[in-house]
Amino acid sequence: MHPHLHTKNNRGCEEVMAALDECHAQGFLHKVLGNCNGAKREVNKCLRAERLERTAQNREKAKGKKERIQRVWKDIDEES
Repeated sequence: MHPHLHTKNNRGCEEVMAALDECHAQGFLHKVLGNCNGAKREVNKCLRAERLERTAQNREKAKGKKERIQRVWKDIDEES
């Protein structure tokens, strides 16, 4: 299962998502027989890569915030 496809966080995967949409547009039987599985795997790979990139960026931001907060508390403790 994947998240909503067409969001601002998934702009890098537009091509593979379009390929999956085209495959799904070929009909229900086409999907049921597994003819879209390759496209779905590619979408999952791309979405995972996007998510890992966002996670790394968020982790770096959190480290910066944590360091800043620790400095502020250290300054407060030194002044007290």
